[in-house]
Amino acid sequence: MRKVRINHIYQHYKGDKYIVLGVGKHSETLEEHVIYRALYGDGQIWVRPMNLFIDEIDHQKHPEIKQKYRFKELHIKSVAH
Repeated sequence: MRKVRINHIYQHYKGDKYIVLGVGKHSETLEEHVIYRALYGDGQIWVRPMNLFIDEIDHQKHPEIKQKYRFKELHIKSVAH
């Protein structure tokens, strides 16, 4: 299973970028959810079940999408180094 890293930036397959704020559990089902903030607009906070956050794209259904996962982690390097 892929790990979701808190305080890391992820890109949705449609292009928008988000920062993961944390991982929480649903109070009744104990299912893990990812809490993340949009890095555009008003910075809306979103919650999505973990399995949907780390899910692979169905390339049979979406052959035009090149990204492997619904959300991919971006590795941003410092400009000072």
